[in-house]
Amino acid sequence: MRILMVTDAWRPQVNGVVHTLERLTETLKSFDVQVDFLTPNIFRTLPLPTYPDIRLALTTPRHVARLIDQRKADHVHIVTEGPLGIMARRYCRKTGRPFTTSYHTRFPEYLSARLPVPESWAYNWLRDFHNSGQGTLVATQSLADDLASRGFNKLRPWTRGVDIDHFRPDKRKDTNFPRPVFLCVGRVAIEKNLTAFLDLDLPGSKVVVGEGPELAKLKARYPNAHFLGHRPNDELAEIYASADVFVFPSRTDTFGNVIIEALASGTPVAAYPVTGPIDIVGDGIGGAVSEDLREAALAALHIDRAEARQRAMRYSWKACAEMFLDVVEEALGMPRTLAA
Repeated sequence: MRILMVTDAWRPQVNGVVHTLERLTETLKSFDVQVDFLTPNIFRTLPLPTYPDIRLALTTPRHVARLIDQRKADHVHIVTEGPLGIMARRYCRKTGRPFTTSYHTRFPEYLSARLPVPESWAYNWLRDFHNSGQGTLVATQSLADDLASRGFNKLRPWTRGVDIDHFRPDKRKDTNFPRPVFLCVGRVAIEKNLTAFLDLDLPGSKVVVGEGPELAKLKARYPNAHFLGHRPNDELAEIYASADVFVFPSRTDTFGNVIIEALASGTPVAAYPVTGPIDIVGDGIGGAVSEDLREAALAALHIDRAEARQRAMRYSWKACAEMFLDVVEEALGMPRTLAA
């Protein structure tokens, strides 16, 4: 099988969408599935207003249609609702071609954080976008429940995976930061709600790993926090394992790959009781969730690190690939025959 992924999010961006697509592609090889990509990298681009690190493709529906035809894929999966996703959806609907979508980003919340646009407007548009396909993949049950209440249908489960051989507790090292070390990893952007973490009155040290448009402002505003910028994957695994608590302050993520990377490293998680954290550690195993983020962070200090690691073991890239293929084959009217 050949699958074409149409995505407006791609390298050099470093985020959960790109990471998921890369790992899914590698895993699908064991199912004899070849993945091709249609990304902004082959077009002229312009920067997304307020977020110049994200580049938007400058092209036409006719050009996108021609490229999709040339790829001769068995199935089209639309990853994002950006310019390429919109044009690919238009092509599929015009030609009567089945397609699936995935819901990665709480776009209405991200948009309203930057512009005075009512969330309901964006949700109405997104509902039409996704409901027109044969299935929409969502990472958590709480997200599915929320979208269903807003009129989204054809929602299908699609969990995430973590490399438990790379992210593991035995990479823990002594740190030069006063303990306890409270760590946050991710894009340094307004929607990640980092100020909720950086404003907390906590003992020890606060460490932030990642880059983004808010980095310079936050470094100036919080001189006592440690901003490490981007770190290569090997070093990141050591940082995860060497922290005492991983704090996830976002209220708008749909999953949070960094949560299960921290858990696999043996580091308990503290977060708000929202989509993503509540699905992964909402039962108190491996982490603590509370509307009082400081309370959650201090509670996580007392969670068994082996318990955190065990919670991560339920998330595998093989299961992620199998769920994805189930939805693709359902869309194509095929019986499930592929096996790793």
